[in-house]
Amino acid sequence: MVHENRGLLPHFEDLTRRFAREGYVALAVDMLSREGGAAAFADSAAMLTALRNIPTDQVVGDGNAAVSFLQDQPYVQRDRVGATGFCFGGSIVWLMAVGNPELAAAIPFYGSAPALEDVPNLQTPVLGIYAGEDSRINGGVPSLEAELVVQQKDYKFVTYPGAAHPFFNDTDSRYHPESAEAAWMESLDWFEDHLMGT
Repeated sequence: MVHENRGLLPHFEDLTRRFAREGYVALAVDMLSREGGAAAFADSAAMLTALRNIPTDQVVGDGNAAVSFLQDQPYVQRDRVGATGFCFGGSIVWLMAVGNPELAAAIPFYGSAPALEDVPNLQTPVLGIYAGEDSRINGGVPSLEAELVVQQKDYKFVTYPGAAHPFFNDTDSRYHPESAEAAWMESLDWFEDHLMGT
């Protein structure tokens, strides 16, 4: 799991535990590990600044390294590793999905679209979760979806009317509980379909 641009806050640790309770081996990746980790920063604003200074390729590489790490664990089915991410993390998960054929399923929450020229490389089934009141991110969705259709990719997009960009985060003032619960169920169904098979 890849956190928002404000760092690996307790919400994401809690969400990792929620996935674990559903029967998954769950790993939250601290994308500030190379800078001492989330605990080394005074607050989320400092983490935001630090994350902005890290090259995107490094963050994507660390996400893919986490996939490889999980694949090497004896209690993990190496062909059943998925990824989810939120905001900044959703964008990173999109980049992982178009670049890492080892990823068996992806769920980017309100992440920026990858470059359209990379969509033909996508081999990962993707569930894109979007907020109805998120014009910045949603502006890239129609062209992304059109390219996914042209390339005949396995995807599903769900947009929640009335929800704002970080609606899934229950520690944010824009938390939208009805949408968050519905998105959680969609996510569990997607991962069950693509990761939990016999």
